[in-house]
Amino acid sequence: MKLFAILITFCISFLSLGQSKDWRMISNGEKIYEHGYCDQPYIVTTKDGTWVSTFTTSPGQEGSDIQYIVSTYSSDQGKTWSIPVEIEAASAGVEASWAMPLVTKFDRVYAFYTFNGDSVRNLPDGAEMRADTHGWYCYRYSDDKGKTWSKRYRLNMRKTASDRENDFAGEVQMFWGIGEPVSKGNDVWFSFTKLGKYFLEEGEGWVYHSDNILTEEDVSKINWQLLPEGDIGIKSPYLGSVQEEFNIQPMNIDNGLYCVYRTTLGQPAHAYSFDKGKTWSEPELMSYANGMPLRNPRACPRIWKCKNGKYLLWYHNNGETGSKHRNPAWVAGGIEKNGKIYWSQPEILIYGPDQSYETGRFSYPDLVDVDGKYWVSTTQKTTATIHEVPAEFFERLWSQFDEPKIASKRLIGSFENPSGNKNLKLASPLKINNEGFALDLWIEVDAFKEATILEGKDSEMKNMELRLTDSGTLEFIITNEGEAMKLTSDINRLKKGENQHVAILFDAQAKICYMLIDGSICDGGGQEIFGYSRFNEGLLGKRIQNLSVKKFPGKIEVLRLYGQQMFTSQFVNNFNSEKSK
Repeated sequence: MKLFAILITFCISFLSLGQSKDWRMISNGEKIYEHGYCDQPYIVTTKDGTWVSTFTTSPGQEGSDIQYIVSTYSSDQGKTWSIPVEIEAASAGVEASWAMPLVTKFDRVYAFYTFNGDSVRNLPDGAEMRADTHGWYCYRYSDDKGKTWSKRYRLNMRKTASDRENDFAGEVQMFWGIGEPVSKGNDVWFSFTKLGKYFLEEGEGWVYHSDNILTEEDVSKINWQLLPEGDIGIKSPYLGSVQEEFNIQPMNIDNGLYCVYRTTLGQPAHAYSFDKGKTWSEPELMSYANGMPLRNPRACPRIWKCKNGKYLLWYHNNGETGSKHRNPAWVAGGIEKNGKIYWSQPEILIYGPDQSYETGRFSYPDLVDVDGKYWVSTTQKTTATIHEVPAEFFERLWSQFDEPKIASKRLIGSFENPSGNKNLKLASPLKINNEGFALDLWIEVDAFKEATILEGKDSEMKNMELRLTDSGTLEFIITNEGEAMKLTSDINRLKKGENQHVAILFDAQAKICYMLIDGSICDGGGQEIFGYSRFNEGLLGKRIQNLSVKKFPGKIEVLRLYGQQMFTSQFVNNFNSEKSK
């Protein structure tokens, strides 16, 4: 029996070696709910620490004729959740969707949502239509943390140009919201998208504002104002028909609001208001703090303002113009300076192995920020999960705006001015395994032509190569017994005769390899959808024992190798700490 127990223990330990414990892995999150369709799991926290989540669900798929909203609660910070309670009943046969929760100062929880109150399911020409983005803007409230809900109330939505020009000439209003209401002092705002044409065309942003909902218990006395003032919502005539999924945050500056939304231009857009939402700047496409474009498909770019006054942006770091490619989700950190938000370079936040359009896309997240601890919820359309995020992960993003320093942990090799055809001695072999690794170098290229810059071998054959191409790009190649991965830098990022910083990060858990040049991530450069490369498990297993710098038209001034998983922020800091030298 003792031998049997030892064998069982060994087998369990052996099997666990191949199972990732990475909190970023979608399957490692705590499950909130799973159904045929499950979307927008948003969470508010009540005074006693209870988490109340609302979401949209259905036994079918998104947009089916049975779509309703529910709430669930957790008393143990997301580890377990109650059986969902219907806010709008599925049996009523009227679509209710896109619930957004708000908790007041007296612990009442509101849910605001789109309700097809007139049961409109056909366009004026008789064609069938989805029934989850039109109708009435409604809300209910709960005074017992989501266990029971009040009767339905309806918000007045004044008709604007977008309504009057829609398919129904304003007789039916088309709209939906993502995100949550936000507050500052006693003011509350929540944003949503109005549509001027079915389906999901001619979008623009609008904001409901209340100055007393947080403190007023009598619903009939709550003040509501639809903003911006005038007939036109938040939009730019230069950013196309698809301007949608507006979400906002109050800024640190007095009366400031910041808005982010999605487009089909391969970039999200943003806008500012400095009068509590009455007027807005003309939206512009978003960029990083260094001015490089920030890439995102037609997917929700979600912003949060944390309790420390800093910001986070969930997005997808690729140039897709459609709704695909939402795996992985990336996150950037933001700081506010002189009335503007500046965004860091990104890190991978959530990833998974499923790349299918139906179930492999993560979106509509939320952030829980409690006592210096963070959680992120998300859904891949059938299963809602929540993931605890180490505080240092977000702190690392914000550190990009602080005094930089060189990363030194697990540095297995550091070389200055290594000459061509020189073998480099490492403190330990570079392992291509589940721990990951990274290369960091300062390089000057004198001419663009095919040449090997760096070569790594195991005891038998070449397994790693950094190459220069005649088109002016870098190629990083890893091979292992039939498996291969090639990562190519963005074109026009290398400059002849300039000393430039290059970092290559091999994320063995996410199975993604990506590159930074001069502290800025390669994202396809507007010519490719992706700037990163994926690889399979079969690529792992080799040990680079022999590393050498080759002769090429240029020189390496500094080369560092790290024998573990590294992060974007560490190499942004490496670049910033040395760029002026």
